[in-house]
Amino acid sequence: MASLKEIKTRMASVQSTRKITSAMKMVASSKLHHAQNAIENMLPYEAMLEHILKTFLVSTPNTDTQFDVQRPVKRVALLVFSSSSSLCGGFNANVIKLLMQVVDEYHSKGLTNEDIVIYPIGRKVAEAAKKRGLTCVCPYPELAEKPNAEDCREIAKEVGQKWLKGEFDKVEMIYHHFKSAGSQILTRKVFLPIDLTEELNADKERDLTSTLTSKEAQEYMKKKGVTAQKKNDSSTVTPLNDDFIVEPDLHTVLQTLVPKLLHLMVYTALLDSNASEHAARMVAMQTATDNADELLKELSLQYNKSRQAAITSELLDIVGGTVNN
Repeated sequence: MASLKEIKTRMASVQSTRKITSAMKMVASSKLHHAQNAIENMLPYEAMLEHILKTFLVSTPNTDTQFDVQRPVKRVALLVFSSSSSLCGGFNANVIKLLMQVVDEYHSKGLTNEDIVIYPIGRKVAEAAKKRGLTCVCPYPELAEKPNAEDCREIAKEVGQKWLKGEFDKVEMIYHHFKSAGSQILTRKVFLPIDLTEELNADKERDLTSTLTSKEAQEYMKKKGVTAQKKNDSSTVTPLNDDFIVEPDLHTVLQTLVPKLLHLMVYTALLDSNASEHAARMVAMQTATDNADELLKELSLQYNKSRQAAITSELLDIVGGTVNN
């Protein structure tokens, strides 16, 4: 059995760790609040652009654009979003695991590491990709910590230009979709070629106000997500006006709107990943704090038992000495 001094030293160590995890949980909660506000401020623009594109595409026949051309996949680009710091549970590990699964899938189709280009947003995924020997493009190493719409525009523009030149035959995104503080969904999404006729960003069931991370909150979001999916499956796109006058021409309009959509997709994924990171860190630190509380209770009980045993032993020695005298 450990001595009283050893138990007391360990209790002090656990208490110091608990202070750190509690403080980190509060910091993550504050950052999550700002990330939720960023998503909430971006959603009206996202919804309006989606509405314009859907209505325009449904009402206008023969919408031909270079961004929806299907080509044989010989060279692939992957936009992967992770964090640049640790202590956020399995957030980074899940992203890296899915990335390796996607890479292995393309390897099985005959592609090599030279045919797969990684655009890592976040230091963790960049380090993992380099260890695997993959080609990495790292123009914005701090973008994961400080989301910036202009940098996302540059990334979308660069990838779109390389797509038009034929350097990439397929582009995919890997990121965490933020639904609520207790639910982040790892997502693999095709970036290019884009199918402009499909419903864009159908999943809008987000809880941007709650910071609950309990099991009940997660179950609620799961049920809410199923209900929303049924509604989306049964809904149809109804244009407000099917008599569009396109100026100057259809091709020019699409060449303007589609790059805006690509920029929006990258920026949305970045905000989703950023909010998911803070939510995952908040949950991890809350779990660590709860575990520290449980450990302190056990150590306190062990300390009291050892102390009581020591007192009893001293009393027995005193009584035994008195009897002998």
